[in-house]
Order: sequence, then structure tokens, then C-alpha cells
Amino acid sequence: MLKSILFLCLSLLFPLVLTSQNEVAQKDFNLEKATLVYQNDFEKNLSDFIVETKISKTAKVKIEKGKLIIDVDRGATVWLNKKLSGNILIEYTRIVIMKNGANDRLSDLNQFWMANDPKNPDLFTREGNFAKYDSLQLYYFGIGGNRNTTTRFRKYVGNGERVLIHDYKENKYMLEPNKTYLIQTIYYNGSIKVFVNHKEYFSFSDEKPLTSGFFGLRTTESRQEIDNLKIYSLN
Repeated sequence: MLKSILFLCLSLLFPLVLTSQNEVAQKDFNLEKATLVYQNDFEKNLSDFIVETKISKTAKVKIEKGKLIIDVDRGATVWLNKKLSGNILIEYTRIVIMKNGANDRLSDLNQFWMANDPKNPDLFTREGNFAKYDSLQLYYFGIGGNRNTTTRFRKYVGNGERVLIHDYKENKYMLEPNKTYLIQTIYYNGSIKVFVNHKEYFSFSDEKPLTSGFFGLRTTESRQEIDNLKIYSLN
């Protein structure tokens, strides 16, 4: 853990493409400035989460053997019910399981964060259908989408527009079956970086940043395992 956090801290020392108002993102911050504000090892229950999907015999979200399991034949979002704000680091491990299960499909390791509904103070009103989230304000990435052929980063601006920031189709950005991925997302004064197993996938400096909102684990038609969720405040 210390190595992973140290890696991220060092990575922020390198120059970023920033607007003048975000130049502060180049400042050095160290381990002492990273404060753990939330942790969940999924040993108990889902009381901190709101599940948006239609549960059935073939679609379920559950805690099993100390892991969060999303095993669905449709779209699903699992929201942390605690609103986040300010400079943060979100990290967790995640596996897309391919072992001949009913829903096993190598696709859609996705995430929402800084999510808000500009038309409704209650964000949690959907049932997992991906298109229903278009009206939200949020950041989104999808690794291995469209049956593991695209990896994308978008900003949803709240009026149905989904601004495409990054769009990769190279194999090196796609998913491998049954592989453990360490996903780390940094938001720091309007600058965003996403690392996958310590490799930078996405970098974006937002002139009109979303500074607070909810974090959600997202997928469609797959079986995934999530563990070791930690959220840090970066000051």
C-alpha cells in the first residue's frame, strides 16, 4: 500500500498540461498529507452502498468471502452512499472473472465519480440502465467496453452531453481475464489521473471541474470482484 501511494505522489511531480488556475496541482505533497477517510474490505455487508440493478436469479450483487461480487446479466451501478469532495485518491482492486459462469463476459470495468443529478437532489433513482445516467454530471471511465474493444474516459455535463476525453482501441488498454487490477483515481485541484496497475491510463485537466459528488462501481453483463476500497483526502 505504501509503495502504491508513494508512486502516485511521485507521479504528480511531473509536469501536467494545466490551466493557470490549476498550476497548484504541480505542488509536491507526500504521504503525511494523504489522510485515509474511508476504507471497506467487504467483510460485513453492503450497508454503505446503494445498488442500482434489477436483481434476479441470474443477476446479483453480494458480499462473498470478503469480496464485493457484481454478477449481472444487465447493467449495474453500486454507489458508495457517502458524498465525496475536494482533492481525493480512490483506490481498489478489481477482477473481471471468466470461469464459465452464466454472466461471465470480458467487458466493462467501469467507474463513475463526482456524480450529481442537477435535476434531482436524490441521485439514486435508476435501475442500472446505462443510458439513464446521461443526464447526470460526473466523470466516467470504461475499460474494455463494447466486448473489450474500447477504453474511454468521458465527462458528463448534466444535459445529456457526454464529452469524450480519451478513446483507446489498442490491445494494451484492454482487459485480461481473471487478472487483478489495482485501480487508482486522483482528483487534485481540477486535474484528474487514473492509473491501472501503476500505469497511467487517463489524464485530464478540467477548466470547469466537478468538485464533489458520488462514486460508483459500474459494469454491464459481467461477473466482477472488488476488494480493498480505500479513499484518501489529499491536502
